[in-house]
Parts: sequence; structure tokens; C-alpha cells
Amino acid sequence: MSTEHTPFTLVLPVLPLDSEVVLPGMVVPLDLSDGDVRAAVEAAQAAARDEPGKPKVLLVPRIDGTYATTGVLGTVEQVGRLADGDPGALIRGRGRVRIGAGTTGPGAALWVEGTRIDESVPDPLPGQVAELVKEYKALATAWLRKRGAWQVVDRVQAIDGVSQLADNSGYSPFLTTEQKVELLETADPVARLRLATQQLRDHLAEQDVAETIAKDVQEGVDKQQREFLLRRQLEAVRKELREINGEQDGEESDDYRARVEAADLPGKVREAALKEVDKLERASDQSPEGSWIRTWLDTVLELPWNERTEDAYDIQGAQAVLDAEHAGLEDVKERITEYLAVRKRRGERGLGVIGGRRGGAVLALVGPPGVGKTSLGESVAHAMGRKFVRVALGGVRDEAEIRGHRRTYVGALPGRIVRAVKEAGSMNPVVLLDEIDKVGSDFRGDPAAALLEVLDPAQNHTFRDHYLEVELDLSDVVFLATANVLEAIPEALADRMEIVRLDGYTEDEKVVIARDHLLPRQLERAGLDADEVTLDESALRKLAGEYTREAGVRTLERSIARLLRKVAAQHELGDRELPFTVTDAELRALIGRPHHVPESAQDPAERRTSVPGVATGLAVTGAGGDVLFVEASLADPETGAAGLTLTGQLGDVMKESAQIALSFLRSHGAELELPVADLKDRGVHIHFPAGAVPKDGPSAGITMTTALASLLSGRLVRTDVAMTGEVSLTGRVLPIGGVKQKLLAAHRAGVTTVIIPKRNEPDLDDVPAEILDTLDVHPVTDVRQVLELALAPATNGAEAEVPAAA
Repeated sequence: MSTEHTPFTLVLPVLPLDSEVVLPGMVVPLDLSDGDVRAAVEAAQAAARDEPGKPKVLLVPRIDGTYATTGVLGTVEQVGRLADGDPGALIRGRGRVRIGAGTTGPGAALWVEGTRIDESVPDPLPGQVAELVKEYKALATAWLRKRGAWQVVDRVQAIDGVSQLADNSGYSPFLTTEQKVELLETADPVARLRLATQQLRDHLAEQDVAETIAKDVQEGVDKQQREFLLRRQLEAVRKELREINGEQDGEESDDYRARVEAADLPGKVREAALKEVDKLERASDQSPEGSWIRTWLDTVLELPWNERTEDAYDIQGAQAVLDAEHAGLEDVKERITEYLAVRKRRGERGLGVIGGRRGGAVLALVGPPGVGKTSLGESVAHAMGRKFVRVALGGVRDEAEIRGHRRTYVGALPGRIVRAVKEAGSMNPVVLLDEIDKVGSDFRGDPAAALLEVLDPAQNHTFRDHYLEVELDLSDVVFLATANVLEAIPEALADRMEIVRLDGYTEDEKVVIARDHLLPRQLERAGLDADEVTLDESALRKLAGEYTREAGVRTLERSIARLLRKVAAQHELGDRELPFTVTDAELRALIGRPHHVPESAQDPAERRTSVPGVATGLAVTGAGGDVLFVEASLADPETGAAGLTLTGQLGDVMKESAQIALSFLRSHGAELELPVADLKDRGVHIHFPAGAVPKDGPSAGITMTTALASLLSGRLVRTDVAMTGEVSLTGRVLPIGGVKQKLLAAHRAGVTTVIIPKRNEPDLDDVPAEILDTLDVHPVTDVRQVLELALAPATNGAEAEVPAAA
């Protein structure tokens, strides 16, 4: 059967190619064990018996069962055995054939008609085509040289035809089947060479990127291997040095990774610690960063992240501990008892943690010095069965003292709060923030502002120290802050704390404290036994009443210490036999005369109120309540010094109170039967003794009014009367603060009658009953009532009975 109809029309058996594409000029071996290949070769051989020449087949790519539209005319060069012994045929591609309709032929192969495609190129080549040929050869040479195929380089350089050069890329192993089919179906030789050039250029670019990545990866691997090898060598050297120095090998303290993995740390803290361990392992021993990381890891590992002490839920036992260690202070004791009771009930109902927060507490103990605020914190920890830590805040001006320094600074340390938790060894200690009102601020920041997060129960479960930079749960800590003056604490900080006031002790409480606490302690410090020196209750009462006048008991303790030292010294000198009982009659001989004699006990001529124009007021200072005297005088009209003069370091509010008192008397003088004409023509001078002490506040308003009224009327102010209250222009007596402290001060000073505003009458519930029993308290609403109570009759200046309160 003839396989040629016209010079360009052929009838050929189809040899399908499933895994490769053959281009003209290529010589490929095909496996005859494939049925389609064998059928095509046998059909071509059968057709070639009647015609001269080698058997011809049509090589057609078959992709997913679909034949390409263009095939390659191939000649069967040889039939034999392949290298592996299987039967095979060697076929050479001759030229492109455009596939037409199917036809019949000998054998089991598929026969089709095809048309030869003209692939000629004009000679000589145009300039652009010549440049394209040159570029392709250069790219092919570069690729072949990378693979070391030098013989193939010479073969490629020897190819002159554009079509042959483009078809030569069919040998490229990096081309996909789809790319080779595209080359096969591109009939124009120049377009085909341009396509082959682009494919080769893209492959070289990808190869360059891949080589760069592989080089970087290899360098990284080499560096890690080199680092690993050097570290192993370093470990070996250290091991030898330890053996030479007689040290133990493999100490756990050097293996931070093992310590972190063995520690009981929260998840996020463990993650942060392991990241720092990774940095430490990469850092050299000479790097300063290594020492910073070790210090940070030591701090994190020393913190008691999951350590908590069990609270003592024996409520009655805790109450007994507080009563035994502190006399009085009922408000604080009740608050701690309430806290323990609530904690116990929450624990019994499984409510220990609510919203990520535990049941901590933030209390502020506000009161004068010496009332036991600091020692109370230790007693609270003892009663609750918790660890106790004291943090002194007096004079702290650097915000980093609270929140810690950032690790970028040399010598950085965590803040005092974190150090307190580490020192306690548990996450639920009692932390005493001592002297929180003494915290200052300057260019280094405001420590009080840093305390806002620490003392906020809604935020402190996620407290973040600048040094640690991990969250620390402070919601189970009991914070006790101490302060002398509440007004010195920033308002936002005071709002976060529960204020508990300690207003000072009564004389009876001081005697109990001295007998049960101060005396045993000072006996031990003086080297005396309890049966050697005994202080009679009369001596303790006189020490508390006449030798000291304070809200707390510090001066009382110093007086007892001085007394015991005197007795011990006399015994060593042979002047005193032991045992010895000290009574009130022997105090003067041992420690001198009393320093505070009640005003009522003095000679009438020596009392401050023995002349008109002097009144006794009550005030509150940082040391507690105190008695304040107000003196008024009128200048000689001949001097011409009219107006109001105020002395005694008075604040603006107190100066305004003096102006109000003077204005009230000028406008209501006739009604009160006072010679108010003197106030217009003569200068008025109001003085507050103890001029070195600053004074402010409105509560001396009725005291100044009474002093001026006494001066104008010539009537004395009663010695046994003290008063406190703000005055208005209409003569109303307005409420003030610190009633309890003022009444305690009046009791200490020997005053028996106290005048307070009517609206402060509910505050009397806070005053101990034994104090109220000794005082005659008169709540008033108008200055006229004050004058009726405080001024003695105008007969001869002698004291009269107290008139009934209106």
C-alpha cells in the first residue's frame, strides 16, 4: 500500500506517545511491549515491503486520551533489544505533519491522512532572527555548562537551521509535556525558536533562584552544624576544666532549659521563658545579653507562680489572735473577720475564682502615728495564716520602684511588688504598703499612678511588671496600705481602696495596751523580769494622761522604757532594791514632772481662758486630734490700724472663716448685745498659738466667733468648754469632719463640755461609750446657742453653770 499520495500528503500508521513528545530531529527508543507502539511499527513494516525506504510512522502525543492536532513523521531506524533486554525500536523524527482524517491500512494500527508542513526559512536570515539564534545558543550553552555537558555544547553550536535549533529543545528535561506539545504545534520556525528561547530563559531564572535558596539553606545548615560542633567542643572543654578543678559535672543550675521545663509555670510564662532560653543558647558567654537573660530567668524561676498558703478559716481563732495582739481597733478586726468569713463561704461553694479574679482585698488604714497600723498588718497575716511582707513607700519618687525597670537598662530589677511576692514565697501574702501618703512624684514619674493597677481589684489579676513583661496575678493578695493623712493620697488611688480609720486610743485602751503589750516588751529590752519591776495601774494611767498626750502609744512606750531604764540603773548603782512596784506618786522622782496638765486642773489665774477673747477649739492634725486655742484682740483706736489681722500660719480656708466670723458679728452685733462699733473703728487681730505649725480648715469658725464675742462682751469663755464647727454668714453651724478624733483630744485635755454641729450627731456612734460618759456633748445648729453655752455670765467673770442646750 502506498503511503504517499502527493509530495506533501501522507497516509501513515499512528504511534501514540503517552509520556513524552518527540520533535523533528530527535532519535528516541520506544518499548515494543506496548501494544499501540508494536501495532504501529508492524503496520509501518508491512507497508514498507511494497515501497523503498525505511518504515514510516506518525508520532502523535496523546494527553488524557486526546490526540494532538500535529504529529511528527518518524522513520523506524532499527528494531531490536533495549538495554534492559525488552524488545524495542529506534525511531527518528523527520518533520511535522498536520493530522487529517482517518483511513484504512494493514495491521491493527490506526491509519490517518496527514499533510507535511513547510518549515523552510529564507536564507540569509534576517537580523532579528540571527540575534534570536545567537541568544538561544548562548542560553543553551550556559545551561549545558552548568550540567557539565561539554560535548552537547559543540553539537548545539554546530546547528544552523532555525527550525532544527528550536526542535533541539525537545531534549530539555525541564520542559513539561504541555510545553513540548506547544513547541510541536507551533508551525512557524521563528515563532517556535522564540518560544523555546523564552522557556529556556524562564528555566534559567528559576534555576538561579533555586540555587540561591539552596546556597542560603546550605550556608545555614553549615553554620548550625559548625555551631553545634563548636558547642560540643566547648562543653567538652568545660567538662575537662570542671574535672581539673574538682567541680561536679552537669549541675542543674546551668541547665536553664531543664529548670524551666521542670518548673511549675503558667502556660504563657513557660512560653516566654523558653523563648529566652533559646536566646540564651544562641548568645555567646561573653555577650552581656547572656547575663541579662540569666538574671531574668532566675527571677522568673524564683517566683512562686502556683504556690499559695491555705487560709486559716477558724474565724473565732482569728478573732482571738487579733484581740490578743491589739487592743481596740474594732473596725479593722471586724473587716478582717468579715473577709475570712466570705472567703470560707466562697471556698465551700467552689467560687474561689470568679472571672479570673480571686478574693483579695485592698484596705487603707488611715490614722495618726503610733496607733498600730504597721504592726496590725503582721497581726492580720498571723490571724489568716498567710505570709507577711512589708513594702516601705515613704519617699519613693521613681515609678520604676513600683513597676520595675525595663530590661534594656543595665542593672534592671523588678519592682517592689514583684520582689515582695518573691520574698513571701506565695501568691497570696499580706502585703503592707507602708506610708502610702508619703509617695512623691518628680521627673522620674508618679509612683502613686503606678499603684493604680496594683490596688485595683478589677485589674490586678493581670498586673504586668516592666521587667518581667508577663502577667502576674495579684488578685489573691491582701493589700494593707497605711497613711497618716487621707487627703495626701491621690483621689483616684484612694477610690480603689476601702478606707478604715484608726482615730486613736482612749485612756483606758492605752492603759490596757501598756500593761499587756508595751510593758512586757520593754521589760525584756531592759533586761528585767516581770516579777522584778511592776507598774501600778495608777502609774500607767498617769503616764498616759499627764506625761503623754497623743493619739497613739509611741511616746507612752518611750516613757515606760525611760522609766525601766532608770530603775535598772538605780539597781546597778545600789540605790534601788528589787522587786519594785512603781506607783503614780513615784513617777515625778523617777522621770520628772508631768508635761501635760489639764487646763481645768491649773490655777484659775494661769488658765488661757482667764481673759476675754480666748476660746478653746478642737482640730485634727496628722498626729491625731488636738486642742487649739484662739486668741483675739482689738487695737487701740488712736493707732488707726483698722481691719483684720491673722497670724499663726493659717491656710486660705481658715482665713475665710475668720472673715465670715467678723462679718457675722458686725451684722448681728446689736442682736447679740455686742458693741459692734468697736469693730468698725479698731483693728481686729486673731492669733492661733503654735505659730510654727500650719493650720487650715473651716472647723474653727465657731471658735473664732466665740473668741471675738468674748472680747467684745468682756465675758470669759468657760474653761471646760471646747468647740468645733463651721460657721456661715447667717450664723448657721455647719458640719465638719474628724469628730471622733476631736472628742478623744478633748478627753485627753481634760475638757468636760464639747460643742459640735447638730448634723454631726450621728458621728457620735463611732466614739467609745466610756468617752461619751465623761463628756457633755451639745449638738447645736446656730452660733447663738454656742455663745449661750460657751460664755460665762458677765457679772464678775466667774464661771457659771452650763445652761441647757436649746
